[in-house]
Amino acid sequence: MTHIAVIGAGITGVTTAYALSLQGYDVTVIDKLRYPAMETSFANGGQLSACNAEVWNNRGTILKGFKWMLRKDAPLLFNPKPSWHKYSWIAEFVKAIAGYETNTVNTVKLAIAAREHLFQWAEDEHIDFDLERRGILHIYHTSGGFESGKKVSQLLKKGGLDRETVDNAEIHRIEPALQGTYYGGFYTPSDATGDIHKYTRGLAKACERRGVKFLQDSTVENIITRQNGHSIQLQTADNGNVVSHQLDVDAVVVCAGVGSRHLAHMLGDRINIYPVKGYSISVYLDSEESQEAAPKVSLLDEEAKIVTSRFGKERLRVAGTAEYNGTNKDIRADRIQPLTDWTRRNFHAAATDRVVPWAGLRPMMPDMMPRVQKGSRPGVYYNTGHGHLGWTLSAATAQMVTQIIQSEHTA
Repeated sequence: MTHIAVIGAGITGVTTAYALSLQGYDVTVIDKLRYPAMETSFANGGQLSACNAEVWNNRGTILKGFKWMLRKDAPLLFNPKPSWHKYSWIAEFVKAIAGYETNTVNTVKLAIAAREHLFQWAEDEHIDFDLERRGILHIYHTSGGFESGKKVSQLLKKGGLDRETVDNAEIHRIEPALQGTYYGGFYTPSDATGDIHKYTRGLAKACERRGVKFLQDSTVENIITRQNGHSIQLQTADNGNVVSHQLDVDAVVVCAGVGSRHLAHMLGDRINIYPVKGYSISVYLDSEESQEAAPKVSLLDEEAKIVTSRFGKERLRVAGTAEYNGTNKDIRADRIQPLTDWTRRNFHAAATDRVVPWAGLRPMMPDMMPRVQKGSRPGVYYNTGHGHLGWTLSAATAQMVTQIIQSEHTA
């Protein structure tokens, strides 16, 4: 039986392991942390959002980045401190503006394809992940933003996604808890939300039931390509001790988020991922009044770059911002405060006395497109670089990389 190592136990790695196991492969998942889904797949915005498939490669993003550079509470924050990786990535980001329309349409198609697999796997494996299929409501405060949104809707339609144009009255009909007056918005009934952490952990358990092995607390020190496969040199934490050992496999799939760039270099490839930090808060709705006051429909506030997802009766996830500041995962109070303030402003009666902050690093490619491909060495594959849409796209890219592997390795 073909033995495949999947490096990374976030949503992309676990969906890849599951898709491979369905085809009969012997799979081992390797991750540096003690449990699956403990980094970027821990507390994201929760949206399964084909409606948010627009890539960021446009001149407006560049202009806003310069405009917001000195604002600590800006939705997009760029640390100008010199870094070759950062500035070379930005140069490639600018170059990719030419592919804005094509990449947006292709991302929409991927997002729509991913739904079928993600929902089916959850049903087959009885995974409870606080799924809500109430759609996503995209709201705009200004005519300029709304008119830009109309252009995005045309691209989404090319990719197969229809979203409804709504006015202020319809916005409040769809989500009565929302305060304020809005210029207009868009509603995508087919989109959904769910807890990425619960889903990933549930699917990881399903993988184990199918015979997939997990090597947690394990760091990849080196990967040596041999005639008939690869030898992965590992260091694994074991009851306080670090044990060095080797895993011999037929093929390797890199699904390691922001760590994929380093692993690709180890394997002789260039995968130019940059870590773009995002923040979230989990608002615990302990009283009946708070539960009634919080939104049930998922929201995306375009000007604030903030999204919400409701997880059951007692949790509201509020997430947003993008920070170009290297691999720093510090949770900054001045970046969390705008999320809390936005919640208070829009949902007055929802208490914010129990709020848990989080920060994670999105693995972003300059053109905002995931890398699902073969490496330069035989038996090396990549499924990584999903940026802010890992939750939305992972089930589709897992199927894609599995099909690539099947073309070269029988189970």
